[in-house]
Amino acid sequence: MIRQAQHRDLSRLQDIERAAGAAFRDLDMAAVADDDPPALTDLQTYQAQGRAWVATDDEADDDVAVAYLLLDVVDGAAHVEQVSVHPSHARRGWGRRLIETAADWARELGLAALTLMTFADVPWNAPYYARLGFTVIPEAELGPGLRAVRRHEHELRLDAWPRVSMRRPVVRQEIASA
Repeated sequence: MIRQAQHRDLSRLQDIERAAGAAFRDLDMAAVADDDPPALTDLQTYQAQGRAWVATDDEADDDVAVAYLLLDVVDGAAHVEQVSVHPSHARRGWGRRLIETAADWARELGLAALTLMTFADVPWNAPYYARLGFTVIPEAELGPGLRAVRRHEHELRLDAWPRVSMRRPVVRQEIASA
């Protein structure tokens, strides 16, 4: 089940981020693996503004988050700030379902696209998003908001590994007339 994040989920989102980040250690990206999860105050902002979703395991009756998604609006697009899946629930489609939730949210707001920043060579990053319909945005075509996100990532030293900006159009659903 995908639902809006609730206040009670927020510390769990930090746990998910720590667990999901550990996989980067196997790619010699210890700095990413050791990076702190989003601060509770930041998560509270996303949650309070209705820009945070969680996935819960339908097979468990505990309604505990196993994955999460945070969204911003950047350059007129829904920007995926973060999507993470706990390793115990990886490869079950949670990330894809959360991305589709983001597309639904963008569509409801009249936004034309989803955007994100990701590692170019990490299998569960850019190659995965390409399979979901995202394409790389050339640096020269980045809007001012995405350029600001890139500058912030540079300050965080995330660009120690190749990073790309990606975009996916939000497909408008046509309503058939009866």
